[in-house]
Formats: sequence, C-alpha cells, structure tokens
Amino acid sequence: MKKFFVVIYILASLLFTIDTKAQHQEISEKPTVWKEKSNERIDSTSILHAFKNGNFSGHFRYFFMATNNESGLSDYHANALGGGVKFETAKFHNFQFGVSGYYIFNIGSSDFTQKDPVTNASNRYEVALFDIQNPSNKDNLSRLEELYLKYNYKNSTITLGKQLLNTSFINLQDGRMRPTEVNGIWLDYNEIKKTKINLGYLYGISPRSTLKYFEVGESIGIYPTGVNPDGTKSDYVGNLDSDGIFIVGIQNESIKNLKALLWNQYAENIFNSALFQMDYTYPLNQNSKLLFGFQTIYQNALNFGGNEDPSKTYFERNGNSQTFGGRLGWQNKKIEITLNYNRITAKGRYLMPREWGRDPFYTFMPRERNEGFGDLHAVMTKIQYTNPKKTFKSNLAVGYFDLPDVKNVALNKYGLTSYVQSNADVRYQFQGMLKGFDAQLLYVHKFNVGENYGNKNYIFNKTNMSNINFILNFNF
Repeated sequence: MKKFFVVIYILASLLFTIDTKAQHQEISEKPTVWKEKSNERIDSTSILHAFKNGNFSGHFRYFFMATNNESGLSDYHANALGGGVKFETAKFHNFQFGVSGYYIFNIGSSDFTQKDPVTNASNRYEVALFDIQNPSNKDNLSRLEELYLKYNYKNSTITLGKQLLNTSFINLQDGRMRPTEVNGIWLDYNEIKKTKINLGYLYGISPRSTLKYFEVGESIGIYPTGVNPDGTKSDYVGNLDSDGIFIVGIQNESIKNLKALLWNQYAENIFNSALFQMDYTYPLNQNSKLLFGFQTIYQNALNFGGNEDPSKTYFERNGNSQTFGGRLGWQNKKIEITLNYNRITAKGRYLMPREWGRDPFYTFMPRERNEGFGDLHAVMTKIQYTNPKKTFKSNLAVGYFDLPDVKNVALNKYGLTSYVQSNADVRYQFQGMLKGFDAQLLYVHKFNVGENYGNKNYIFNKTNMSNINFILNFNF
C-alpha cells in the first residue's frame, strides 16, 4: 500500500497544477456546483409557464479516498457514488423558484465505527464522504439541498431560503461529496460600477458531510471540537445560543488592476470577524504580470462567546485574534507561481467553525486547516499550469506550518504539531463524446516536524500520513 502511494505521488508531482471548479472552488467565485445554465428567457406569463420553461441540471460524482497513516496505525479507504438534480423555474414577474436534492451511496469502504487500537481515535477523512454524525449509516444518505425563492432586479438578486454561498468565512468547502449550504436571505447587489455588495442574514447551516440543516448555534461542534484554552475538553456542543449570522461584503475594482475586498461576519452572541484584502496585478507585458496580495483578519468575542459557562463557550470571553498574510507571484497565460505567507498572532486562537467553510488564507492547502491556532507562521509556494484550451489543469504546492507546541493548549486547540505539507493536484475536463465529465487526482502528504512527545494521538490522521483522492464528476 505504501509503495502505491509513493508511485502516485511521484507521477502526480511531475505534473505542475491549478485549481478548477470541480472541487475546492475559489471563495471569491460564485458557487458552480451544479454548473446550471442561466435562464434568460423573457418573463413568463403564468406560474405554469414559468415551471414548464424552467431548467433542469444534474450532477453525479464518484469519489475514492484513502489514507495511509504511519506504520502501526490504522489505514482507511472509501468509495462513494452520488447523484442529484436541480430545478429552477423561468422568471415570473422577476421571481424564480429553485429546488435541489442529492443521494449518496457507500459502495465499499472501511468500517468507520472501528477506532484505531493504538490511539482510540476515529477516522478523520473518509467518513466525511458520508454522514459524519452517524458513521455506520450506509443506506439513508439523502439530502434536501436548495429550496429558495429568488427575485431578480437588473444585474442583482435577492434569495430567500436554502442556498449555496461562497464568502471568505462561510463557503462551499466542496472537498467531499457535497458542499456546505446555508438557510437565510442573501442580497447580491451589482448596480454600482465596478462594485459588488453582499448583505445577508443566515439562520441555518447544513455543513458538508451532514444530512440536514441546523440552527446556527447547534451547527458548531458537529466536527471534532478540540480543547478549551485551559486544556479541558471543549463542551460547547449543543450549548451555544445565537439568533443568526449577519454578513456584509464589499468588493471594489475602481482602481485599475486592484481588487479590494471587505467582509464582516457577525455571529450574534458568539463572535465577530472582519476581513480586509487587497490583490494587485502589475502587467509586465501583454503576456505576463506580477501578483501582489495583502490580507488581515480581526476577531473578537461577543458577550460570553456563546455561553456564560467558560467550559461551554466557543469564543473565550473578551478574547480576540488577529491574522495577516501576503502573496507575491508571477503569472502568464499558462503558468502561475506564488509565494504565500500567513501569520496568526499570539493574541489568541483564530476561530471559525469548520462546519461553515475552509480557511480564507493565502496559505490554505486542501486536507488541513490552520483554524484553532494562534502564534502560527505559514509559508506556502505553489506552481500552477493550465493548457491553452483550459481542459487540463494542475498544481504542485509545498507548505511549512510552524505551530505552537502541542502542550500549549491556549494556542493549539486540536493538538497538531508543526508540519510540512505537499499537494499534487491534476484535473482534466473531457471533450467530445465525454463532454460533461471532469476528473481530478489529488495526492497529499504531511510530514511531522514538531515535538510529539511519543504520543501517537498527535500523529494519527494528522502528520506522517498520505491521503489520495480520485474524483470523477458528470454535470448535465
């Protein structure tokens, strides 16, 4: 098994890479999970006409994943197959109705109810293809995803109900079978030149790897919770009270070659997060340009951080955190090379429920997070290649992540040592008679470079491990 992983890694590493929209879609882009066509037909004359002239779209996905842990620790594999359909009506007095659902089949996987005998820890990655709340569930894996009413005004929309979102803090994190979805009201305003404004109020979350929607407070803690700043086990599951999440986002491109981004997310009674980011491109000639980026995030607790009892709260009372990062790069029509850095200061842990989305940092690499840590330095370099027809894309990334000691629980929520991570990612969009299919091969290896004190719980499913993924999608 180990030789198999090594061979795959060598082959994938020979192919430089890139991100496509099959998985890990960039959080600055609109959701494209269904890849549905926009319905530009003239406004319907009746509700019946709107339904008869609506659009159907479908998505099927096969996903193979396997994790190879350090010798003596348990290995896992999974095979998942799923499919779903989305329907959106044509416009009726500028209104549209949409609904979608999905079903997942476990077609041959490890037994996720069995814990590793050395660490007594459970599977981390593969179970997330199915139902993370019920690892033994192999049959009832259906999910209502979207159910919304949308109003269109010129270039803008306002959507009420269950829907897909991509923001810096709440996003698809579409790295398993299905993405994270939200329930609420969302305004996408595009009537100001070179400016986009988003306003939203969310009262429900359906995290990836789950089968239903949860209220905001109860959505936090479905994934592993780690420890409190004093080292005791976090006990905020089911103990957080919040009336919802209020979000404001502004993106402006009024200055040539400069994109400025501002997000503020107010999780009522728990915490507030504000992000400011600038990305600038400097043209060298018609074919190439330099890339510059800067990002900072500031967080602070609201009231008691979710619960008056310190052992049951999410964000420590009066707590705060700050991050800042940067990017330098070069890009032409085929290749992009970037050097990325991120710093989480020692003020406190950067916290963002993993159920809501993936990290927004320049240094983000699939299969690991830097959420839950403070006093962190991360450096990551990536080279990406896209062929001229944009049918083949690949990337190779290597990152070094300097974390606080695992015994520094005040700044290390999940007991993760410092590590080096390498990712090789290859993607291909088929053409001709196979148009509609796209495939992805992702290989990840994480090397332990920190002190683990001989405790395998700091290693299992965290470092000294490989993770391989093969995904085949079909969209129609």
